Amino acid sequence: MYLTLYQPLMFSHRLIGLLLLVAISTASLFAAPDIEIGKTLFKNNCASCHNKNMKDKLTGPALGGAVERWASYPKEDLHKWVRNSQALISAGHPKATELWNQWKPTVMTAFPNLKDDEIESIFLYVEGVFKGTYGPKPDAAAVAAGGQNGGDRGFSPIWIYVAFGVLLSLALFLWNVMSDLTYTRKLALGDTTAARASIWDKLTSKGVISLVLFGLILFGGYTTANNAISLGRQQNYAPDQPIKFSHATHAGLNKIDCNYCHDGARRSKQSVIPGASTCMNCHRAIKKGSKYGTTELTKIFTSIGYNPNVDKYIENYDNLGMDTITEIYKKWISDNYKSENNVKDLTENAQTEIENQWHEIVAAMTSEQKHKIQGPIEWIRIHNLPDHVYFNHSQHVTVGKVACQKCHGNVENMQTLRQYAPLSMGWCINCHRQTDVKFTDNPYYENYKTYHEELKKGERTSVKVSDIGGLECQKCHY
Repeated sequence: MYLTLYQPLMFSHRLIGLLLLVAISTASLFAAPDIEIGKTLFKNNCASCHNKNMKDKLTGPALGGAVERWASYPKEDLHKWVRNSQALISAGHPKATELWNQWKPTVMTAFPNLKDDEIESIFLYVEGVFKGTYGPKPDAAAVAAGGQNGGDRGFSPIWIYVAFGVLLSLALFLWNVMSDLTYTRKLALGDTTAARASIWDKLTSKGVISLVLFGLILFGGYTTANNAISLGRQQNYAPDQPIKFSHATHAGLNKIDCNYCHDGARRSKQSVIPGASTCMNCHRAIKKGSKYGTTELTKIFTSIGYNPNVDKYIENYDNLGMDTITEIYKKWISDNYKSENNVKDLTENAQTEIENQWHEIVAAMTSEQKHKIQGPIEWIRIHNLPDHVYFNHSQHVTVGKVACQKCHGNVENMQTLRQYAPLSMGWCINCHRQTDVKFTDNPYYENYKTYHEELKKGERTSVKVSDIGGLECQKCHY
C-alpha cells in the first residue's frame, strides 16, 4: 500500500523538477541579450542623441563599432560608461577621458537602471544595424503601416506568453497532484472502483478553464492598453506637405532660429504653425527658392494675395475670380521662365511647362475643404499628441530651457520634416527621470529652497524633473 501511495507522489516530484528545469532554462534564455529589446531600448534612451544609422554623428558620436573600440577594456567598463559616464571620467579611465575630451562639454545622460543584459541588447542592435546584419527594417515600412509604436520600457509581449505557459503548467501540475492524492486516498480506504483522472478530465477541469480565461483576459487587456496608448504616435511620419518646405535650408543653411517661425513655443502651450505673413517677412525680398525655384514660393504668394510682379499686395484679393488670379500669377511664372532661359517668346513646350506648373500650384492650394486658392495654407500636422495628453511648449522651452532638437531631432538637416521621437508616455517619463532641472539663474525654480540648499552643500549633485513632480499623472493628464 505504501508503494502504491509513493508512486504518484514520486511522479509528482519528478514533474515539479522538470517544470523547475524548464522555468530556469526559460529564464536564462530570456535574460540573454535580445536584439528586439535592444531596438526598443535604443529608441527610448539613445535615439535622441545618437544617429539611428549608427554611422553618422548627431548630438553624440556614432555608436557603430563602439564594442570594438572598447574591446581592449573589460566589458564591465563599457557597462559602467553607459550607466554613469561622468563617474568613469572622474575615475580617470583612459577611454572615458578620451571620449570626454572629444565631446565636452556635452554630457552623456546617465542610465543607472539599465541592467547588463539590457545594455548588451542595445549594443547587439547597434552592431546589427551598423554591420547590416539586422534588417532590413526600413522606417518607410513603419510609416506605411502608420508609424512605429514599439514598447515603452523594454517590455516584450513574449513575457506574457512565458508567464501564461508557466501558470498553465503549474495548474496542470497542481491538478495532477490533487488527482493522484484523491486516487491514493480512495485506494487506502478500500474503494475498488477508484480510477485515475484522464487527460481530458484534467484539461476540462474548472481550475484549468478558469486559468485559460484569466490568461485570455490578461492578454486582451494588455493588447488593448498597449494599442490605446499608442494612438497618435507615428514615429518617422513624414507626410507630403502642400508646400515643399525645407528645414535644412531655413534652419540649417540660413540659421533661422526655430522660435522665429514657431514663436508660440516660448510663450504658450502651442508652438504654432507660422502663417503666410511670417513667410512674407523674408519672401517679399526673396522671390525665388534656391532649391525649388518659383513654384513653391508662388504658392505662398497665392495664399496671401501678394503680386510679385509689382511687389504689392492685391487689393480686394478675397473677392477676385479665378481667371484674374490665374492671369496675375501665370504672368509671374512666364516672366521668370523667360528670364531664366534668356528668351523673349515662349515655345509650345515652355507654355505646357508653365501650364503644368500652375496646375500644380492650384492643386496644392485647394482641396475638398478649401475650394479657393486664397486663404491659409493647409499644412499637415506631423507631431500629433492624443487629446488626453497635455503638453506645454513654453514650460519646456522657456522654463526648462530644452532645445527643440531634443524632441524634434536635428531639423536643420531635414529636407522633409518627420516625427523624430516616438512621443510615447514611456519616452516622456524616461526623459523626466533622466533630465537635470536647470536651477542656475532660473527664477522659476527659486521656491525650491531645500533643493538649492542641498546643491550648495554638496548633498546632491543634481535635481531631476521627477524630483519636482515630473512623474505625477496630473501633470499631463488632468
